[in-house]
Amino acid sequence: MNVGVCYAEADRQVWLRMETPEGSTVEQAIVHSGILRQFPEINLDRLKVGIFGKLVKLDAPVKEGDRIEIYRPITADPKTVRRRRIGDEDEDDD
Repeated sequence: MNVGVCYAEADRQVWLRMETPEGSTVEQAIVHSGILRQFPEINLDRLKVGIFGKLVKLDAPVKEGDRIEIYRPITADPKTVRRRRIGDEDEDDD
């Protein structure tokens, strides 16, 4: 079956499409994709994964056409970043 595996860093993203055997789990599809060789820093024991934006466990089955996503941890709270950006814009008005 045809599935995709996605991973993004701050400066680049990868989306691999591939054939994986019927009955594969999310973890098996990720390993099969080879993305762990491209990004050795990916630790599936620590990072969350999802299918089409919905969190799933590594043992979840994949279906034809699924997009498996590997999520990096958030390094800054989006609300804090927005407040800082708004604060910077206010300073520019001076």
